[in-house]
Amino acid sequence: MKFYKDHYDVIVIGGALAGLSSALMLADKGLDVLVLERHNLPGGIATSFVRGGIEIEAALHEMMSIGPAGNRLKVGKFLEDMGVNVDWLKVPEAYHASLPGIEVTLHPGLETFAREVDKEVPGTYDKVLKLLNLCHTVFDSVNELSIHPMSKPLMLLKHEAFVKTAGYSTAEVMNTFDLPQKARDLLAPYWIYVGSGFRDLPFTIFSVLMADYIGYGSYIPRKFSHEMSLKMAERAEAMGVQIEYRQHVEKILVKDGHVYGVRTARGDEIHADYVISAPYPNKVYTSMIEPISEVPAKALKMVNGRRLSLTAFSVIMILDKPAKELNIRDYSIFRGDTMDTDELYRDLAGLGPYRYLTCICHNYGNPDATPEGTCSFSITTLPRVDGWKTVSADEYDAVKHRVAEQMIDDMSRYFGVNLRDHILEIVIETPMTVAHYTGMWNGCIYGYAHTMEDHIVARLQTAEAERFIGGLEFAGAHQISGDGMGPAVTNGRKAAKNVLDDIKAKKEAVK
Repeated sequence: MKFYKDHYDVIVIGGALAGLSSALMLADKGLDVLVLERHNLPGGIATSFVRGGIEIEAALHEMMSIGPAGNRLKVGKFLEDMGVNVDWLKVPEAYHASLPGIEVTLHPGLETFAREVDKEVPGTYDKVLKLLNLCHTVFDSVNELSIHPMSKPLMLLKHEAFVKTAGYSTAEVMNTFDLPQKARDLLAPYWIYVGSGFRDLPFTIFSVLMADYIGYGSYIPRKFSHEMSLKMAERAEAMGVQIEYRQHVEKILVKDGHVYGVRTARGDEIHADYVISAPYPNKVYTSMIEPISEVPAKALKMVNGRRLSLTAFSVIMILDKPAKELNIRDYSIFRGDTMDTDELYRDLAGLGPYRYLTCICHNYGNPDATPEGTCSFSITTLPRVDGWKTVSADEYDAVKHRVAEQMIDDMSRYFGVNLRDHILEIVIETPMTVAHYTGMWNGCIYGYAHTMEDHIVARLQTAEAERFIGGLEFAGAHQISGDGMGPAVTNGRKAAKNVLDDIKAKKEAVK
């Protein structure tokens, strides 16, 4: 019996969250799907690993768009609709802000959050709540328009707030609320999760982030992010999807402007009508299309014109005492010496010391995350790819350990506890780790930067024109919905929808 079938409806390159979401949606509609994953496990960075007999979360801080049981948001609902039943735990807070002159823990819920900001900055409740309600209105419009595009006059009629704010940066819209700087600082910590300073970050993107995280709260899987990816893969296989691991796709085969299959590193040529790619367009259009003459000049112009967003550097530790005994009292801590997001963004272009850190103690979201008497604590910064591209192989270890030590020392001073004295296990993840493990272009986990020149509103308008090769779709952080594990699921669904819409259009054309 042959390893592969003679033909598939769709080949999905990559078995991370986006690719698995595409496979689930396509299989649900009866298509014959093959997923080829270069690693030996599904999930990409949505995974875990074991050190010293302890399972450790590799990447997930918090998952957006899940919502409570019985009232799921779009990602949570999609997974449940597909029969993927994840044991979700709600994160207890939004974040603890440790900023100049500020030490406060804020909680989800628009009114709750506004009251807590008002307690720190009296007299700001109405303005903060008005801003958050505006974010929520824009968030609702983005969700509807991503599924049901409409004409500009109808958009203005039904989505006035979205239309009126779409052309403005976060800084410009926030300026109209005349908030004191301290209140603005308390509204800013999540900026790192979208990877642009407020003067260049579209208010649309800020709105989606705040409305989702602050409005509904965030969740984590009880058994780490690998629970989610494993259950997605298991359900996909139960629906008839063929998933093959350790299968590295080297080429996407194209003839007369349309894909017809792929070739793997071991030489298998596999045919299909459609290919969905997790590899970045940068990689696909420069080295994966065969023959290279099938790559349109517009495709190369597009990838050269887009700016890569952020990568990741994390120090993940298992500590030998419960969190409270080490003065760690929050699930999520954002710590910086300024809340000038544009200044911090410029700082992320280098190799440290980094001035803005995000820390997670998983035990506050999941008390059983580590054995009794221990805790899990991670320190993360999200650098731009610029600096790390300059690190040579010879200096890599020295740079990696220097940055990690700076981050550990910074948080040790903050807690008043030398964390080094309490480390049972430690793992340092760098942009090179991400690139090696997942194949992400330059280790970039955040896709293309959302800027005033290139963001979700513009990308929705150009999406159809950027489908340069027939039958080729993309699914990953580099697509319209952007970065993060929740958006990865949405991006995978969008790629699947494009395939299904194309199949439907071809059938109707034949009638």
